[in-house]
Parts: sequence; C-alpha cells; structure tokens
Amino acid sequence: MTDAVRCPICKREIRAEAQAPRPFCSARCRVVDLGSWLEGRYRIGSAADEVEDEASPGSDEEGRKGDS
Repeated sequence: MTDAVRCPICKREIRAEAQAPRPFCSARCRVVDLGSWLEGRYRIGSAADEVEDEASPGSDEEGRKGDS
C-alpha cells in the first residue's frame, strides 16, 4: 500500500515513493511555491502577532466608550 499526497500548488496526486521533490510533484511547482514565499504571499505568525491581534479590537472599543 502506498501513501498518496497532493501537490500544494497544482493539487496533482503523487505517490510517496515518487522521486519528485516532495511535497511538490515537480520542480516547477517547487519554484512557484518559492516565488510565493519571496513575494510575501505566505506568512508564519508568531505568538506576539496573536497577542497584538487580540488586543487591537479591545483597545479600539475602550477608546470609543471613553469618548461617548
């Protein structure tokens, strides 16, 4: 039994034992993904980003309540 995965770029199914540059089905898909990283389309968040996102809406609402 073989494990099959899908290429994250073109969604083509590839077998686990294939000699393709995993998790991509081809060098082209690997380069497309690299280009996406370099252009900033992907982002890895950090714990600090999550804390900022949670604090921002609350601080805006508190400021509005004080102005009323």
